[in-house]
Amino acid sequence: MLLADNNGSTPLNASGLVKEARRIVVKVGSSLVTNEGRGLDEEAIGQWSQQLAALVQEGRELIMVSSGAVAEGMKRLGWTVRPKEINELQAAAAVGQMGLVQMYESKLRECGVGSAQVLLTHADLADRERYLNARSTLLTLLQLGVVPVINENDTVVNDEIKFGDNDTLGALVANLVEADVLVILTDQKGLYTADPRRDPAAKFVHQARAGDPRLESMAGGAGSGIGKGGMITKILAAKRAAGSGASTVIAWGREPKVLLRLCEGEAIGTCLIAHTPKHQARKRWMSDHLQLRGSVVVDDGAVGKIVGEGKSLLPIGMTGVDGDFSRGDVIAVRDGRGVEVARGLANYASSEARLLCRKSSTDFERLLGYAAEPEMIHRDNLVLARS
Repeated sequence: MLLADNNGSTPLNASGLVKEARRIVVKVGSSLVTNEGRGLDEEAIGQWSQQLAALVQEGRELIMVSSGAVAEGMKRLGWTVRPKEINELQAAAAVGQMGLVQMYESKLRECGVGSAQVLLTHADLADRERYLNARSTLLTLLQLGVVPVINENDTVVNDEIKFGDNDTLGALVANLVEADVLVILTDQKGLYTADPRRDPAAKFVHQARAGDPRLESMAGGAGSGIGKGGMITKILAAKRAAGSGASTVIAWGREPKVLLRLCEGEAIGTCLIAHTPKHQARKRWMSDHLQLRGSVVVDDGAVGKIVGEGKSLLPIGMTGVDGDFSRGDVIAVRDGRGVEVARGLANYASSEARLLCRKSSTDFERLLGYAAEPEMIHRDNLVLARS
């Protein structure tokens, strides 16, 4: 079944969506990772790792967001019911995280691919500086051909900062790294118009627009006593991921070679298509950003590079800095007459930018005490001013 868009039109064809994706976030749930709470499923994790490694070796960038720490900790501690007390959940996560990361590390290493453990909390992504640090770390790992294995830092979270479920975490990671696609592997084939266990007339939804409000009414509650999520969290995660232009595929995690087949262009599961392409979504957000923290003034040569050639802004082309801004803030780029020619995300705070004016990247470490990005604003984070 295909759901029409809100205006009555048919959604974009999802064929080949994952096939064309270069950067993919894969999220797998607790019930799959721990075989419904019976302990880490070594065979399943091994099969996913083989697929991840094969895709990395063909030039794609893969991130695994894996649940299972609490469930594995419960098994190791002999608990049969998920605890409600936050301190007990934290203890279970601390115990289970040891086995979870070791399993991924060993299985990926067997396939010739490196892995890295990354633990995140909501506070990491709410704070702009920590957000950018997490982003830089993940992008560097991807450039190195390493598969980051991400989980919520359950050992330190409390009710105020926890994500609530790893479907949300998967969407936030997709936003963080500007992924092309989020693949959510679950214990269901995908989305139905109603619960097929209760309604024999329920129809399978092959594709729809992410964020369509009708999808939320179709989704039910949590499907397992092991994990916290359910189809509704996956629908909401797809809606969140679409905000940065990432489409979402919801598929059965035990489908043979599911990741490889998706990347070959096979239609598996439910595809929820982002309404705005990835780069267009980011550019629109920056273009519509009303609160500019400051600006940099550039020479005519830099204006020509940015406007005429679509290049990044390098500090050597900057002649001045106005305002007080932090790394990651949206700032304006102005010519010598004060006219805004572009805007984008600053790689350096205003205090650092003042030191870098008219300087080459070879001088950065001497001036700042460290060397980071060579650009003041990378072209991917730069949008031309509206005429």
